[in-house]
Amino acid sequence: VIVCIILLNIVSAKPPHILFIVADDFGWNDVGFRNPDMITPNIDKLATQGVIFESAYVLPVCSPSRSAFMSGMYPYKTGLQHIVIGANQNTCLPLDLTTLPQPLKAAGYATHAIGKWHLGFCSWKCTPTYRGFDSYLGYYNSQEYYYNHTFGGQTYLDFHDGTRVAREYNGQYSTYVYNDRIQKIISKHKPDQPLFMYLAFQNVHYPIQVPQKYADMYPHVGNEGRKQFSGMVTVLDEAIGNITKTLQEKGMLDNTLILFTTDNGAELFKYGSNTPLRGGKHTLWEGGTRGTSFMWGAGLEETGIKYNGLIHAVDWMPTLHGAAGVKQGTSFFIAFYGINQWDSIRKHKPSARTEFIYNLDDEEEPTQGHAGIRYFNAYRESFCIKAFLLSGDWKLLLGYPGQIDGWYKPMNNTQDFSLYENIYSSGDSPVHLFNIADDPLEYHNIASQHPDIVANLTRKIKEYRKSMVPANYPPGDPEAD
Repeated sequence: VIVCIILLNIVSAKPPHILFIVADDFGWNDVGFRNPDMITPNIDKLATQGVIFESAYVLPVCSPSRSAFMSGMYPYKTGLQHIVIGANQNTCLPLDLTTLPQPLKAAGYATHAIGKWHLGFCSWKCTPTYRGFDSYLGYYNSQEYYYNHTFGGQTYLDFHDGTRVAREYNGQYSTYVYNDRIQKIISKHKPDQPLFMYLAFQNVHYPIQVPQKYADMYPHVGNEGRKQFSGMVTVLDEAIGNITKTLQEKGMLDNTLILFTTDNGAELFKYGSNTPLRGGKHTLWEGGTRGTSFMWGAGLEETGIKYNGLIHAVDWMPTLHGAAGVKQGTSFFIAFYGINQWDSIRKHKPSARTEFIYNLDDEEEPTQGHAGIRYFNAYRESFCIKAFLLSGDWKLLLGYPGQIDGWYKPMNNTQDFSLYENIYSSGDSPVHLFNIADDPLEYHNIASQHPDIVANLTRKIKEYRKSMVPANYPPGDPEAD
């Protein structure tokens, strides 16, 4: 009888609907639950009633992070570790990789993508509806204008509904368009079928454009650029509120799991803020890689908490598969692939991750940073090298750390200020070592005080480099655009 009851519970459990939200260039300090100047009531409610991730890491720029989300693999293993995919480059996320939606679709999920893709479009096979999504509405490139949806000096229309060029949205603000599309998907969906929605908002990537009523909600902000930017955050928040309301009206919200993350830190020269973290987008500093992220909803057993365990962008694919009950293969090298963190998150257990790679890019002028590793105190065998017992949470950066350096407050009541740029140097120098547990803001480079730790972590990086795929960053090709 007991066996029958257990089996009945397993069979009757419904896989959750999943809403995976990616906000573009969303800063550590650009959300209300960290900065009361920001008007984000819907995000704040979900985050504070769910699980806020304090140590969830992404890559320092767009395409690498999105490739990690979609493949569960580090960009240095897929050739996408150098800068981002350009509009006229003959490359994309490798076609032999399984993508996030494909196992979900095989398990019976309906799968829909909305918003920014930025994983290549040189062939139709590279685009969303060929990579596991039932439908797609959005743009392929890194950025575009919010109202006319053009790229490249308002020259090229980049807006697609499936594979069809979608001209009918000219003049409509993109956040409104994506909000309407996802609400229609939800309204028409049969709740007994699990639903996966990947919603990659354009906000808050430049150009800085927003309906004026949202900027007017920030009369205390004197800098016009920061005022408009803040409005862009709030219209994003409003869309999320509209979507959760639609899920509630459809009777689907209680069985929905929501994951929110940025793709990288804030773009400092376009009014974003990572206060108090060092640096921003295009860097391996914490301000470029430590992302605003939270989870809310179905399956979480402990909520209203902050989760401090290490999570990396490569973990979200296996973690969402774990939440959905999708069977997963076994990955031998955790340095290459994501880890299913579902049990750690939902039960508030220690993270299954003890290390990750910030980036490995041996190309000339890696504008987003050359090489870096994070190692949390643990002892295990790794790549036939005996790991070492360390006390601390160590971060080692080798060589160029990326473009921008320094610590910056929001531009609320100032003119645009100048940003300090690192001077480029090739190779593995300079060396930076931080104990993030003691120095989360990276004020103190202690490499000279701990040469043994530098040597050991450098040795680990060299081992990872042996399996690195060279960056696939070809010159421009008119046929690829």
